[in-house]
Amino acid sequence: MIRVAAVVEQCWHRVPGGTAVAAARTLDALAARGDVDLVGIAARHRHPPADGLGPSIPVRHAPLPRRALYDAWHRLRSPSVQRLAGPVDVVHATGGVVPPPGRAGLVVTVNDLAFLSRPEWFTRRGVRFATRGFHLARAQAAVVIAPSHATADDLRAHGVEPERIRVVPLAAAAVTAGAAEVEAMRARYRLPEVFALWVGTAEPRKNLTGLLRAAERTSTAVPLVLAGPDGWGLDAAELVAGAACKVIRLGFVPQRDLPALYAAARVFVYPSLMEGFGLPVLEAMAQGTPVVTSAGTATEEVCADPASVVDPTDVEALAAAVDAVVDDDAEHSRRSAAARTRASAFSWSATAAGVRSAYEEAGG
Repeated sequence: MIRVAAVVEQCWHRVPGGTAVAAARTLDALAARGDVDLVGIAARHRHPPADGLGPSIPVRHAPLPRRALYDAWHRLRSPSVQRLAGPVDVVHATGGVVPPPGRAGLVVTVNDLAFLSRPEWFTRRGVRFATRGFHLARAQAAVVIAPSHATADDLRAHGVEPERIRVVPLAAAAVTAGAAEVEAMRARYRLPEVFALWVGTAEPRKNLTGLLRAAERTSTAVPLVLAGPDGWGLDAAELVAGAACKVIRLGFVPQRDLPALYAAARVFVYPSLMEGFGLPVLEAMAQGTPVVTSAGTATEEVCADPASVVDPTDVEALAAAVDAVVDDDAEHSRRSAAARTRASAFSWSATAAGVRSAYEEAGG
């Protein structure tokens, strides 16, 4: 048994995003193994995380609110995790903030390094915070976990030694939404019978402008459904209002509704300009939904189907790829089967095994 303190504060963020989902589900899978004694670490909160995002492990809360805790950890390297969690073998920084590990081994998950390569996509404070966290990880982590080989390549390019990097892919829920669930979801959100779907947080790198331009050029004129909260650096409402195609904007959709939403879509379109993994792509594939996503990014690595990836900046190619799935039943069936097969190669138990190995290396 190895005792680990893992940061879970991102589950309380206003926009938790895929990093919170990934951290919570990874820790749930680790807890299910029975060979890791886990305790979560978070800032002071009066309420549980929204949307049931909190992990199943016990959580110890610091007396400080988030901003003060993050600043103290990054600038002062205090308070120690052990003051909250007691003695631990490993401290796991699951994304962004890197607390002081004390005498414990430090494992850091780095989801992506977009803030270094494209800082204009983020707020100034966000870039400063993430950059400081990466510098601490590079200097102090015994093991750095990357969710994809694309992120591992970026880590090496920014000075992290290859021998410290471990690639541990994420996974998606294994449960397939049933027909009744799909129809109930379709009725609840008043969705058409055929639509293209995008899921994510509205932010510059998600390439929503390119997605809407591609939707305007589809010969099938398939409606586009956008699901996810507002983020930063992008006025999604203004983009949608100016679109010359049918767009249905759902805003935030609870985690419990996502499997049925993915399953209802004719095609899932995710032309992001940069991702560390691209969890929505895998979640859609797990429901048998054909995917169109970006060549040259981590989502191509996840998808592993040449027919599913295009240049995300080529709106004509994006439109043609969507039309090919929407308009051709045989192609749709082929891509649906391939998506399920590919998704089955990923599991949360495998993710947990990879992270458990990293814990053993760092402090076991």
